[in-house]
Formats: sequence, structure tokens, C-alpha cells
Amino acid sequence: MLSRVSSGALIGIDAYPVDVEVDIAQGLPQFATVGLPEGAVKESKDRVKSAIKNSGYDFPARKITINLAPADIRKEGTAFDLPIAVGLLAASGIVQQESLKNFILLGELSLDGRIKPVRGVLPIAVAARSWGDQALILPAENADEGAIVAGPPLYAVRDHGEAVALINGERQFEPHHPETPPSREQANNSGEDFAEVRGQEHVKRALEVAAAGAHNLLLSGPPGSGKTMLARRLPTILPQLSFEEALETTKIHSVSGLLAPRHGLVERRPFRSPHHSISDAGLIGGGSYPRPGEVSLAHNGVLFLDEFPEFKKNVLEMLRQPLEDGQVSISRAALSLTYPASFMLVAAMNPCPCGYLGDNHQQHPCSCTPTMVQRYRSKLSGPLLDRIDLHVEVPRVPHKDLADVAPAESSASIRARVDRARDIQHKRLNPFGLHANAQMQTRHIDRFCRLDAAGSKLLEQVTDRMGLSARSYTRILKLARTIADLADCRQITREHLAEAIQYRGIERNLS
Repeated sequence: MLSRVSSGALIGIDAYPVDVEVDIAQGLPQFATVGLPEGAVKESKDRVKSAIKNSGYDFPARKITINLAPADIRKEGTAFDLPIAVGLLAASGIVQQESLKNFILLGELSLDGRIKPVRGVLPIAVAARSWGDQALILPAENADEGAIVAGPPLYAVRDHGEAVALINGERQFEPHHPETPPSREQANNSGEDFAEVRGQEHVKRALEVAAAGAHNLLLSGPPGSGKTMLARRLPTILPQLSFEEALETTKIHSVSGLLAPRHGLVERRPFRSPHHSISDAGLIGGGSYPRPGEVSLAHNGVLFLDEFPEFKKNVLEMLRQPLEDGQVSISRAALSLTYPASFMLVAAMNPCPCGYLGDNHQQHPCSCTPTMVQRYRSKLSGPLLDRIDLHVEVPRVPHKDLADVAPAESSASIRARVDRARDIQHKRLNPFGLHANAQMQTRHIDRFCRLDAAGSKLLEQVTDRMGLSARSYTRILKLARTIADLADCRQITREHLAEAIQYRGIERNLS
């Protein structure tokens, strides 16, 4: 007999429907899976056989053929275990085929018939809304994830027997509804706060400007000056994720299998901090069947690269495309995928290999020769530094600031100013499909970043003296626009421009 079960699979972070066709014919016992299955799909036959037997059903000792249509697209993962098992029972007459047409099934089977969670449920649940009027049957641990979007009814099952009983109507099941999500304030509270930071007021100001305009940031200073501590608190002053941003972020984490069990929407902006030994595929994404890299996992959040020059130079150079385009394209012989990668880059580095160049502390004199310093800094190319908007020095914190017990400004207070600046930018840029000043292109800069006579003269002098590239020139204008938005000024003044220029002050020393 022949049966057909509806399921789904992934291409990148998008989903497409898959028909799991099961045929049981006369002949010697055999189990063949066709339709470009990869290793985990091929191995499903052993899991399915044991799960069916241990759930109390008879496994057909006949010639079994499984076809995963469309057959010209590679299938991977373990989500086809449940559709194959149910399809076998339907072809054997145990599951009602008419009722089976009303469901889309996903799930990995354990040998005792329990259903385990799988990757990529959210993209499939989103796409299922356009596939027809079918309900979803998902593992219980994926139910909250699948119920994020309003769509077809969703049923959470814990084992193979429950799935069969649901399809045959032998038991009454209520559609799954997620628990009440945490408040947005709770979701953004990671336990870290700028109130804990002593001193470094100018660096806090730079982080505020970066957060207000979604600008990239480079922190340079000696060891122990607080670069990492400051960077880790940046997400606490970023605006809340909109539902659309949270949905796209959750899809990426779902595809990567990084959502915690029984976890729904990602409410916090991601903060990714890979080690400097990471490979190019780990950072950008890749593999024989491309998976999202750290730049995509940081989408709508922060990518923090500590010890910036210690990363392999070829790995750092691959950041150029996502920094410029907000996405990364990965091409392989079999397929090409594009993953979103719109993130804020925050990099931290020492001024030299030993870390103490420019530090006047007598106990830590710099031991690096000019050649060593030059070799260290040459790992960062000019084109890469050009794409970083703010270059900020982080000096050692003096004792009087460390001993100061007066509370510093909290993240909530800073975030209020950032939110006001982002609201101004949203009203200005939303008609163009943008949401932050860092995303502006030349036509937007010409329209919204006009300078008065004094500002134009100042920028002309600085451009000639510092030898700024065209990209650095436009990034100064974007920064000045953000600083003006923080001050709630429609016109960019000389003061706003001067502050933006000083954030490029160490660019000459690093390039």
C-alpha cells in the first residue's frame, strides 16, 4: 500500500514542504530511502523500526520504499523520523489516511518511541501558513517555538503513540498555546548594568553614540582597562527588539539548534563573542551544507571580537561583506544561500603585543620594538578599519575613579536617550526601509546630513589633513547625524561634527 505524509525541510532559514511517500510492496524485507537523504535521514530506518516495535505496533517485514519529494533537493536532519513512522503505519492500515491529510508532522524518534526536539521548527511553522489548511504535530519541547506565530493549530506530542492517537481521533487533544512571555523589561535584564562601571565616561559616551545609531566600534587600550566589561554591557542600552526582528533572530537560532528546550521567541538582542581561534566557516558560515556563522547568529545584536588582531587575517577580511551589506552569501557546488547578518561590530584590542604602549604606569613599560608594533597592527587592514565608525582609546582607570562609591549612570537611563534618538531616526528613515543612521546610503546622507558653512569648512580641513577615504568621510557624517539626534537637533552643528571627528582620532595610528 501507499501512503503520503506532509512534512517540511529547510533551505537556509526558509522552509519548503516535503511529501514523505511510503510504499510497502511484496518482496524480500528491505528498507530504502530515496530523495537525496543525507546520513541522519538514511539512519532513520533503524530508529523508526525500533520505535514502532517498542510502541506496540508490528513492523512490516516487506519491501519498503520511502521517497522524500521533491527528490532533487538534499534532505538532512532527523525531523523525518516521525513522518516516516506514521507513514508506515498508514500504509499498513493502522493510521487513517484521510485524517492524516490534515496534519504536518515533524519529530525525531528515540528507540522507545519518545519524540525528541528538532531544529528549524519556527521557519517551518511560519511557512506552513501558506501550505494549506493543515495542523502541525510537533515534539512537546518545540511547541512554544512553533506557536510564536499565529498560524494553523499546533499539537504537542510526547511519543509515537500519542501522535497515532491524535491522528486517528482516539483521544482528545487541545491545541497548544504558549505560556505568557516575560515582559520586555525582564527579557532585556541580563544582570549587567553600566552603573557598575567606574570612570571611563568618554568611553560610555562613545558606546551611547554607537548604540543610538547602530555604529561599529573599536576599543583600544591596555589590559585591565575595562574594554570587555564595557562591551558586554552594550546590549543593555540597545533598543528592545521589535517582533519582526525577534522573529528573524529566532529563526536563525532555531535553524542552528541553539534555542533552549521549551523556549519560544528570542527576546534579547544577541551578544556573540567567538574566540580568536575561530575559522572562517565558523565566523561567516559554511560547511558542505552551509550553516549560519557567528555573524548571522549576531543578527540584530552585537558581535564582540576580543583580541581583534589575534584573529586570522583572512577571517577578519571576510567581515567586509556583512559589514557593508548586512548579509552574507555562501556558495557551494550544490546550492547558494544568503543569511542575514546585520549586527553591530564591537572589537577590542591592545595597542601593541605586550599591551602597554602609551601606558605611563612605571611598573608596566612597553617592551615592544617599533617593528613588533607595526607587525601587530598590520593585521588590521585599512579597508576593514574604514568600516568601523568609532575608534576609541580606553585608558587605565585611575584610583580615584575606582574608589569612587557614588553610583554611576544606569543602563536604563542611557537606554532612554538611545530610544529617543532611535525614534527620531525611525521617523526619518522608515520610508526608505531603514531604521538606524549606520544604514544610510549616499542619497540619504546627501539629504539628511547637510552641514552649515562652519561645519563644511571644518570637515574639509580634517579630510585634507587626515587623508580620509570617501568611506571615512561618509561615516563621520553618519556619526555627526547620530550625535545631533541624541541632542534632539535637526541641524548638524560644528560641535556635533567635532565630536564625530575625534572618534576617528586613532585611525591614523592603526592603519
